[in-house]
Amino acid sequence: MKLLHIDSSINGQNSVTRGLTRAIVEQQRAAHPGLAVEYLDLAVQAPNPLSLDALGFRLPPSDAALSEAQRHENAVSEALVTQLLAADIVVIGSPLYNFTVPVQLKAWLDRIAQAGRTFKYTENGPVGLLGDKTVILALSRGGVYSTSEAGNAMEHQESYLKTIFGFMGVTDIRVVRAEGMDMGAESRERGLSQAQEDIQALSALAAA
Repeated sequence: MKLLHIDSSINGQNSVTRGLTRAIVEQQRAAHPGLAVEYLDLAVQAPNPLSLDALGFRLPPSDAALSEAQRHENAVSEALVTQLLAADIVVIGSPLYNFTVPVQLKAWLDRIAQAGRTFKYTENGPVGLLGDKTVILALSRGGVYSTSEAGNAMEHQESYLKTIFGFMGVTDIRVVRAEGMDMGAESRERGLSQAQEDIQALSALAAA
């Protein structure tokens, strides 16, 4: 089995999600001897934001009309989507920044959402091609958004990630959620405790 471990927090050692993804990956290592793990730190390895040059992946790599910049960006997109396609389990750490995911993670998602690779268009609409994968989302939030209708309406992190991976065909999406990280020591401890319970619940995946 192969696992792709992705972090996107810019907070380094102070990051909550980095701690969560490490715990999840160690759990999966213990459950699957010989598990191959590949690591991608988007805080230091993020692709460029989507641009006209970065849309080169829509054309064949050998297309003579591609500019040098398009060829470079095409190679970046190809490497990222190939890395994703090779993984059986994808673990993604994402803090909540201004109600959504970090821009570095969005840039990665823009590169791997490729027609013909992660989804396809049909006469009946788009069809996802990643249905054989498990995606584990390790999320952190300064406030609490999951317990109220108003909070759910403001949160475009978990909802967005579930939407885009669902669009690409993933039906097995697990969530580890640490909320209330900036609401005082008691709230932070409660949120981290809940996240640890969420990680323990992943034992069902490990057993499988």
